[in-house]
Amino acid sequence: MKSEKEKMLAGELYNPLDPQLCWERDRSRDLCLLFNATRENQKEERQRLLAELFGKETDAWIQPPFFCDYGTNISLGTKVFFNFNCVVLDVTPVTISSNVLFGPSVQIYTATHPISAAERRKWLESAKPITIGSDVWVGGGAIICLGVAIGDRSVIGAGSVVTRDIPSDVIAAGNPARVIRTLPLEASEGT
Repeated sequence: MKSEKEKMLAGELYNPLDPQLCWERDRSRDLCLLFNATRENQKEERQRLLAELFGKETDAWIQPPFFCDYGTNISLGTKVFFNFNCVVLDVTPVTISSNVLFGPSVQIYTATHPISAAERRKWLESAKPITIGSDVWVGGGAIICLGVAIGDRSVIGAGSVVTRDIPSDVIAAGNPARVIRTLPLEASEGT
């Protein structure tokens, strides 16, 4: 029989009140609390706390406050920037590639609840992973919903709600976000 954590990571309905999952979320909240209390001049302490939160070292630049459910389900490429007040509900994997910029108050939600009220009364939830390509810029206040993939080099407008996949090399904005412009192909660096 699968554990609640195995069900959670597989995107199946699971019990979020499972003691192991509660312990892991408490661990994440404690680390976020410590991280959020640091100052800009405490770079080594910030990097240590982020390595513990994510389960590996990172060069991410994160402006406190930052919040997440587990931390260990977040995979970061190099040179990722989170501005103030970002939230990542990483119930299933959140994969963020390199050179990605998040404006203030961006929210990334892998978690969801059943549509049926009868099902919700069982206090079960599920989730779907989120993938964000390289060189993406997500404007402030944007919400990225479960199961979404955002392609390389795309821009998500401030305040947008991303409910479906966004291809590479576009600007998407609105609620729900839709492609409003295709970006020109950039010349290679050094040419």
